[in-house]
Amino acid sequence: MMSTSSAWSVSRLSEINEGSFQSRPVSPVISVKDVTLAYGSGRQSKEVLSGISLDIAEGDFVAVLGASGSGKTSLLRLLAGYERPTSGQVTILGESLPRPRPEVGVVFQQSNLFPWLTIRRNAEFGLLMKGIGKAERRSIASEAISGVGLGEYGSFLPYQLSGGMKQRAAIARTLAASPRIILMDEPFGALDAITREHLQTLVKSLWQAQKRTFFFITHDVDEALYLGTRIIVLNGSSGRIGIDRPNPFPQSHASVALLRQHAHYAAERQLLLDALESD
Repeated sequence: MMSTSSAWSVSRLSEINEGSFQSRPVSPVISVKDVTLAYGSGRQSKEVLSGISLDIAEGDFVAVLGASGSGKTSLLRLLAGYERPTSGQVTILGESLPRPRPEVGVVFQQSNLFPWLTIRRNAEFGLLMKGIGKAERRSIASEAISGVGLGEYGSFLPYQLSGGMKQRAAIARTLAASPRIILMDEPFGALDAITREHLQTLVKSLWQAQKRTFFFITHDVDEALYLGTRIIVLNGSSGRIGIDRPNPFPQSHASVALLRQHAHYAAERQLLLDALESD
């Protein structure tokens, strides 16, 4: 169904911003300095992130693991510019007052598609904001939705699709727009195993071809080890970084199944599982 899923990401998206990454600065594209985030006030205040510091370089693929309530999504929302820290500083692409911006694409657990637009027009939306012409928008969007297995559904409205299909359409919309930073909050959680594997391959192909910067939240340790160049584990109800380490496995494995055959895979996987259970 999706044997050509990575083809559009390598060919089409390269055409959108060809050469745009050649003169990027070496400073981090994401910088978080001693950030705390609390919701509410007074006795009702709840701290969800505590003392978070990290720098993410251009082209990193950061996989973030954490139990429910550890602050993963809150951290992503800070990076997206949807939240302001209670204390500390978040700098995105050199700007210390983060805001939603076209250079930062976001895929949440829910699809958040525009209900009045067809799937193809949803996929075209970011391209329209970039000023790309109608014919090229349509071509790129068509290949994007085909790449996530929705080629026959371009003229459908979101309400006509299942939940998993809506999420694939949301992923296509974000990737088609070719943002510089891509934030993903468990984007494959609602998908069947086969589609999930194809989309993992698609995202990995995009990263390998263009070295976009990914911040990818997942509950799946296997997925983190397959996709990430770097793995962060958030611990506790007031989220803090328990582990921040490079992925020890090369990025050449074609699938999670092949990665599992690595001699040290079981030990690394157990280390991450133990970190997830610590407080």
